[in-house]
Amino acid sequence: MSEETKYFISVIVPLFNEKQSLPELYQRLTAMLERTARGHELILVDDGSSDGSWQLIRSLREKDPRVKVISFSRNYGKSPALAEGFKVARGEIVVTIDADLQDNPDEIPGLIDKLDEGYDLVSGWKLDRKDPISKTFPSKIWNFVTSLVTGIKLHDFNCGLKAYRGEVVKRISIYGELHRFIPVLVSWEGFKVGEKKVSHFERKFGRSKYGARRYLNGIFDLMTVMFITRRSTTPLHLFGRIAFSFLSIGFLINLYFLVQWIAGKGLHVRPLMVIGLIMIVIAIQIGSIGLLAELLSSGMEKKLSYREYQVDE
Repeated sequence: MSEETKYFISVIVPLFNEKQSLPELYQRLTAMLERTARGHELILVDDGSSDGSWQLIRSLREKDPRVKVISFSRNYGKSPALAEGFKVARGEIVVTIDADLQDNPDEIPGLIDKLDEGYDLVSGWKLDRKDPISKTFPSKIWNFVTSLVTGIKLHDFNCGLKAYRGEVVKRISIYGELHRFIPVLVSWEGFKVGEKKVSHFERKFGRSKYGARRYLNGIFDLMTVMFITRRSTTPLHLFGRIAFSFLSIGFLINLYFLVQWIAGKGLHVRPLMVIGLIMIVIAIQIGSIGLLAELLSSGMEKKLSYREYQVDE
């Protein structure tokens, strides 16, 4: 950042049992921000740590008034931690970074420079990721699928290192584990999303807090995001298409046996006939689910009527 483009920056750090890494992270962040920002605040969100992280960040708060601390009574997850940080952030630029020291704080000025090219969110891309293949290979597949399904051309959706314009974080709502899809949610709100290659390091302390279960949860979260962001494909349309496919196959199967019966051939219970009947029943059930989902979606649409809009006159 040049002197002319310095911003007041809010840095949000969600953390869970990262006591060992926090002193070094604090020193590196504050040193970088004092060199490159007009002013800053550091928001540390303790997600129910049990290793003394809370006591440590309170001590940082006592000696540095630029530090804000938030504490959860138990471990709720990264999305709620980020959501609470977004609520209190006052910066013209908001940056998120994980507390495990795998992301480099010195990459932040580069992300902000990328924002100045016209982007509203710049996400880090860990091109040379220093994690075991058990994490990197599934992650590559997941990023490819997410990019294909959502149409957002990013290589690394879940990188914890991101820079936002301040108004962006006030417009998005994240819960559950939707932090993986923040670029999708931001793009849906009409903001411009980009990415920048960033360095990545091996974990120095502790171990990863995420297991294989997150990939299964991610499938359901991806479905949630698609329903939220693609209003052109309503739940009834999606489930209706699936139901229609099952119904068509079941109808054709049973039409075949009906024609045979009209032709005078005796009917006998056959596996194919049973399959046809089962497919019709499944079609009715899927269609019913789609109708219920449509009713719920319509209710949610009314709740989202607070969104800002403008009329050109």
